[in-house]
Amino acid sequence: MLTQLTIRNFVLINALDLYFQPGLQVITGETGAGKSLLMGALGLILGDRAENNGQRKEGEKSVLEARFSPLPPAAQAWLLEQDLDPAEEFILRREIGTTGKSRAFLNDTPVGLPQLRAAAQLLVDLHQQFDTLELGKLDFQRSVIDALAGNETLLKEFSTAFQQKQVTEKNLTAARNQAAKFQQEQDYFHFQWEELEKSRWQPDEIEQLEQSWQTLSHAERIQSSLAEITQPLQGGENPLLPRFKQWQNALQSIQAYHPELPAMLERWQALRIELQDLADALSSIGESLETGAGQRDKILDRLNEGNRLLTKHQLKTTAELLALQEKLSGQLASGEALTEQIAAMEKSLATQTQALEKMAATLHEKRLATLPAFTQEVNGLLTRVGMPNAHIQVLLTPTHLHQHGNEQIEILFDANKSGKFEPIRKVASGGELSRLMLCIKSLVADKVSLPTLIFDEIDTGISGEAAKQVGLILQQLSAHRQIICITHQAQIAGKAQHHYFVYKEEGPLGMTTQLRALTTPERIEHLAQMLSGAQPTAAALANAKELLGL
Repeated sequence: MLTQLTIRNFVLINALDLYFQPGLQVITGETGAGKSLLMGALGLILGDRAENNGQRKEGEKSVLEARFSPLPPAAQAWLLEQDLDPAEEFILRREIGTTGKSRAFLNDTPVGLPQLRAAAQLLVDLHQQFDTLELGKLDFQRSVIDALAGNETLLKEFSTAFQQKQVTEKNLTAARNQAAKFQQEQDYFHFQWEELEKSRWQPDEIEQLEQSWQTLSHAERIQSSLAEITQPLQGGENPLLPRFKQWQNALQSIQAYHPELPAMLERWQALRIELQDLADALSSIGESLETGAGQRDKILDRLNEGNRLLTKHQLKTTAELLALQEKLSGQLASGEALTEQIAAMEKSLATQTQALEKMAATLHEKRLATLPAFTQEVNGLLTRVGMPNAHIQVLLTPTHLHQHGNEQIEILFDANKSGKFEPIRKVASGGELSRLMLCIKSLVADKVSLPTLIFDEIDTGISGEAAKQVGLILQQLSAHRQIICITHQAQIAGKAQHHYFVYKEEGPLGMTTQLRALTTPERIEHLAQMLSGAQPTAAALANAKELLGL
């Protein structure tokens, strides 16, 4: 619960320390005394945006701090989720600098506003005068029914599954777009790949064909030059190679007569053998060039085909052409894989949708089961707070799957037993909205387990017996939680265990807003003034004592 509220240098408040207790406590005071400043400060602590600096003393920052203790289990678990140190209390603080820039702290650790709001939502529900507008919003109405139906755990599971479905849908859309784009290019890719596949190019084949064509193009010149070399060695009337053999035999016949001749004989023999091999190789080259025109045409056709493909694809080598073929093959394969992926994602999406629809059906059943008791209890409370002719109905309309199920939940309102139920936002007045919100929150309070509820002028537009019943409802709520209520109604103030009075006071710094707890005699006097004016009558004093049960 909220144990302490500290305000420093904020608008008309110089320094204020408020200590709150369990149960129902009210804050009263004249219009303009500063009750709204308290709610404004508390709203900033709970995460509202600081729209202006609001410093009382120029050059000094505003410091707003609230302490909450003990912490509910949900708050302890949240600390662990946020990697923040465990603690027995939450100290929420806002510091607003002279430039209007604010900083937020949780247990002296700097945090962002989203974190501050998340922490605050685990501790307190702040209902201000214009928060009744939330009642007309469908998200709020749905959250009320789900809280009463106990759908929190199932909704978390549903939300997680729905987000996973959205991811699948996003991926599926991207894959389908990719497949559509690929389909437009597939025929072209396949044509290119098939053209290369049919050619069956081998590594370095075009380069080898270039060399072969260069050789064949100069075949006559090569043969002529080779013949000019080999003819003296192997042909004619007196070929050189046989004479080399004769000269070898001559050296062999005399090698025994000189020590250097055996070595010379070996060198001569090696020279003759090498010259013979060289002559044979050159002759073989010349003979290999004896190809027909058909072979030459075949090589030229193949080479032309290769050069055409290189030019077409702006490539330079056979290796690059083969790499392109491999790339096209991979693209065609990826297209087939993409088709398989799409089929798998479609199957997964169908499974996810089926599971979501099953969970949505369970949510619907639990919501539907909650409605009779909810409408009956709200209608009964409306009678208690002075609206005996007002009734509500809850409409569940099927929709497509969304974050919270597959239906729209809307509370309809009839203020005058007309039988015409309309959306709350269209037909309920401000006073009706305030009382309806109180009735609904009184039912939801046990379900959401918030330790502190704060009501700012929940009594707008009511008096007399209706105000008394509002006080009784607040009193009942306070049996298991802390209730803080700003009110102008003595009937409500009289139900509180603790009563705080807001007032303005002239001091050294000018006019300031002050607050103090009232004693029992002061409460009697103040309630009597609320009933009859600044100079309460004896009857008003008696009524005040009656309100306090004295």
